[in-house]
Amino acid sequence: MPSRFDLDAQALESAWRTVAAQVHPDRFATASPAERRVAMQWAARANEAYRQLRDPLLRARYLCEQAGVDLQTESNTSMDTAFLMQQMTWREMMDDARDDAGVLAALRTELEEARQQMRTVLTHLLDEQRDYAAAGLKVREWMFVEKLAQELAHAHPDS
Repeated sequence: MPSRFDLDAQALESAWRTVAAQVHPDRFATASPAERRVAMQWAARANEAYRQLRDPLLRARYLCEQAGVDLQTESNTSMDTAFLMQQMTWREMMDDARDDAGVLAALRTELEEARQQMRTVLTHLLDEQRDYAAAGLKVREWMFVEKLAQELAHAHPDS
């Protein structure tokens, strides 16, 4: 598989199935305990790699980290001013909406549109420009959007 953000999902799954079949522990049932243990470790690695590459946000994060970008997700909370303002608007919408299904649906739509826009921007930054530092900033913004979407889903599951 190429080291790209914009991956073909079917090609990714096919590559994973090929690797998973090669290292599946059942293929090593008659092998020594050490060989079985190594096969299990490789199978776990293949599954974890597939899990990360299948998720666009995790894939973008991985590509940035592989390029040496420290995302500082725990310690660096600085973001673009316009995005911070948008963040506050979304939070206020969620807090004010409470039981207003229309507003909650609109917020979900806005968050999904933000996700799609971030995917487009990250495809450009990672695959075309190879600007991993700028991509890292966009990844951190996307992480916020995902967190807010999860909070919205937990706080208002039926809306």
